[in-house]
Amino acid sequence: MKTKKSIHLMWSGVLFLTLILMSCSAPKSEPSPSLKEAFEGKFLIGTALNANHYYGRDTLGIKLIRQHFNSIVAENCMKSMYLQPAEGVFFFDEADQFIRFGEENNMHIVGHTLIWHSQAPDWFFTDEKGKDVSREVMIERMRNHIHTVVGRYKGRVDGWDVVNEAILDDGSWRNTKFYEIIGEDYIKLAFQFAHEADPDAELHYNDYAMSQEGKRNSVVKMVKKLQEEGVKIDGIGMQGHMGMDYPDINEFEKSIQAFAALGVKVMITEMDITLLPFPAGETAEVSLTAAYQEQMNPYAAGLPEEVEAAFNKRYTDFFRLFLKHQDKISRVTLWGLTDNDSWRNDWPIPGRTDYPLLFDRNYQPKPVVAQLIDLTKE
Repeated sequence: MKTKKSIHLMWSGVLFLTLILMSCSAPKSEPSPSLKEAFEGKFLIGTALNANHYYGRDTLGIKLIRQHFNSIVAENCMKSMYLQPAEGVFFFDEADQFIRFGEENNMHIVGHTLIWHSQAPDWFFTDEKGKDVSREVMIERMRNHIHTVVGRYKGRVDGWDVVNEAILDDGSWRNTKFYEIIGEDYIKLAFQFAHEADPDAELHYNDYAMSQEGKRNSVVKMVKKLQEEGVKIDGIGMQGHMGMDYPDINEFEKSIQAFAALGVKVMITEMDITLLPFPAGETAEVSLTAAYQEQMNPYAAGLPEEVEAAFNKRYTDFFRLFLKHQDKISRVTLWGLTDNDSWRNDWPIPGRTDYPLLFDRNYQPKPVVAQLIDLTKE
């Protein structure tokens, strides 16, 4: 005669076997693709790295980078003020580590940036008396810097942002020290020196507000002139520092088309979308009143649902545009990994809380990530 205990054990065993059979026969859901997998064959998906990434300190961030991205650019360590803080004194430790990270993870590597008026060391433009150097000295300093940096990483960097932000929004030349001392030829010389140092690397011009008609027309004119003079230029980077109401997406599309018509690659670089208001006038106003501080930092406690929904739509609208022109666009790069990493939290007002990127402060993908992946299935 079976006891209650034996009957209970028998039915437990039957239930256990039933559950196993059900789990074996149930269809298994496919894991969601990563960003780089979803956009494979369309364009590269990149992100900007900071020292915590390439030195291995931010382990959660590194996991996200490896999972979702196949292109990297250094946020700061390859700018001239960090690479050559004093004349002839080069500091390559961080840049070496960045390159090593990219190689170990089979990433497309972008060098940013060789010639830029901002974040350039003061000595670059002056003599021992603090006066501007001659045109000849300035050219030689450019040559030495570019040959040394590009030469060191010859064959290891896929593309260089050779010149950054040389044109103003209205299309006029930015009056930098490079322009003031050398003239507009500094652009041509920079590309020539980079090509001499690594003939196989891609060479790019990179700038922001590229949807502005004046800037668009001047960049087209500049690139055409370089091409006519036989200067190698492979791509144009359109910085994607955006807001909720700028740039106009139709004007942005016009620039993609105009630049692609030159026969060069178009890249969306430095993409982020700020949700915060931009202060009018001097940013020192932030110290005046607590009310102003609150007005300029409206989402310190988190995002309202309607704001997040608008943010998601803004991102998907632009990625839909990028997919429309995937035959022209070779890369889309986010300027940072998580919201906590973003420069937007500190510019132009330090200490604000912004949400401009695709991953939140807890390293979690925002809902927009799945929406962007879904775009690739349409």
